[in-house]
Amino acid sequence: MHKTTLALAFALCTGGSHFSAQAAGFLIENTRVFDGQKILSARNVLIADGKIQDDNFKGKPAAGITVINGNGRTLLPGLIDAHVHAYQHQELPLLYGVTTQIDMFTNVDQMKEINEKMRKGENRERADLISAGVLATAPGGHGTEYGLAIPTLAKPEEAQAWVDARIAEGSHFIKIVIEHGHEKRPFNSLDNATVKALVKAAHLRNKLAVVHIGTLKEAQDALAAGADGLVHLFVEKHISDADVRELVKTAKSRKSFIIPTFSVLESIAGLKEEDVLTDKRMTAFLNKTQMQTMNAPYGQQARPDLLTAPKLLTVAMHKAGIPILAGTDAGNSGTQYGISLHHELASLVNAGMSPLAALSAATSVPASAFRLKDRGRIARGYKADLVLVEGEPDKDISNTRNIVEVWKDGERVTAQREQKQQEVVQQNVQKNLQFDLPQDGRIAQFSKGKLASPFGADWGASTDAFMGGKSSISLKLADTETINDQPVLNIDAEIRPGFAYPWAGLAVMTGKVPMEAVDLSKANTLKFRVKGDGNQYSVGISVKGSYIPISVPFKASEEWREISIAFSKFSGLDPAAITIIAFNAGPQPGSYRFQIADIRLLKE
Repeated sequence: MHKTTLALAFALCTGGSHFSAQAAGFLIENTRVFDGQKILSARNVLIADGKIQDDNFKGKPAAGITVINGNGRTLLPGLIDAHVHAYQHQELPLLYGVTTQIDMFTNVDQMKEINEKMRKGENRERADLISAGVLATAPGGHGTEYGLAIPTLAKPEEAQAWVDARIAEGSHFIKIVIEHGHEKRPFNSLDNATVKALVKAAHLRNKLAVVHIGTLKEAQDALAAGADGLVHLFVEKHISDADVRELVKTAKSRKSFIIPTFSVLESIAGLKEEDVLTDKRMTAFLNKTQMQTMNAPYGQQARPDLLTAPKLLTVAMHKAGIPILAGTDAGNSGTQYGISLHHELASLVNAGMSPLAALSAATSVPASAFRLKDRGRIARGYKADLVLVEGEPDKDISNTRNIVEVWKDGERVTAQREQKQQEVVQQNVQKNLQFDLPQDGRIAQFSKGKLASPFGADWGASTDAFMGGKSSISLKLADTETINDQPVLNIDAEIRPGFAYPWAGLAVMTGKVPMEAVDLSKANTLKFRVKGDGNQYSVGISVKGSYIPISVPFKASEEWREISIAFSKFSGLDPAAITIIAFNAGPQPGSYRFQIADIRLLKE
């Protein structure tokens, strides 16, 4: 940070009320203040050298001090999202007033880069990142499915060395995974003895140890192991009063904090963040790809009943005095950086917390829980990470969306906000390559020796090998068999463990260069003929800027049948930005065989 000028320091020390022109800064005048814990009556807040110099300034501002009108407005500390995976879209958080992200698993090189910028006071153009770096998980456990080679551990004796290695890399805290998955997608998981050893090893180095869980039992085990916090609650239609009381009692006795992450739990329950998605002030900063992520929740059907347990637990824990932190798990489908935190605040209120408590959950509470002593409050000497909004968000939480201005380390974010809005407008006007469909709609133009398509690339094999997987595929045209006078392609796949979401199949890239988007909006339906072994398969369509396909399942029965899938079945699909169409086997290990022919895109 820049040092305070001598003149300003002297004025503060002597109680002076006039500031030298050398102390360039700004004064937010006559504004209501939420200081991170409570609302303060209208006052003047003086900022200089990237810090709050006076949270109740009563003098005459010096020449060169910019005065900002705070009438009818509320000044908030910069918002803190207590659970993200900050591997992309670094430009977004600040635009929404999120000045700090607490990251639960990201690329170590990126973490090191931001750590260095923060150390030098040069991270003013994006949110600060407080990161766990690599998470602690078992071989084949949750966190290993993304194709990244990460260090795992399997027994308590490995815990201290594993923790020390993370600290050496620059991790601010330790994140531990207890996740067994479910019947259709099981995960190997750390045992309780190893979790306990990891917690002990982190505490020995004066680091927090937080735990990812997915069930009530896993939450109980994490708290019993001494976790400082749970970074999720869990979806469940029912939870007994006795289980609520027991979990609350244990969390309170352990002095643990809780990050419910309603944003991602709602995504699992098939719910969209409609409040912010229908607010044009919020969506003005999101391009089509970023919007597509928000419009594609994990759940295929709306199941609000799955939120019963996390709502009951959140309000019960809050009433018991257990710290509740606002975190979104942004980086997952159905969420987005920055914007989702405004939805998360509304979800906390929806669960039974007051708007004032929800504001604390996104400012002073996470700052305290993660030992961040320079932020989360509006008080003298704190970082000038600030958000000015119209209205009174302590009475109506949706007023956090009425953003007038954001400051990061005392620097205005106005130019970044305006630039991103302009970029989004331009991108929405720009058109991807328009593709004129063949008259018959056929996009599989198979012949001896070539699996051609009318797109930029031919059809070909696609497997999880580039993600470290071990699955394999064989594509072979049938010698004589045809369907509707179209050659039949025989597909034999072997799905093997090695990647948590293994696949193998047939795919085509629509552009002339890899991942180039093509506008296929002249069609609205995908049709194909299929026959097979009775297994379930999926059609996956990828769009520009996203590496996760939007999938719809289908079954390859023992007799030929036509499958027709409307684009509307692909949740959040933008037909004007399609990069890949694929037909995949997996994720269950085993041998698969199906035949496909007559693949068409049609307007119906």
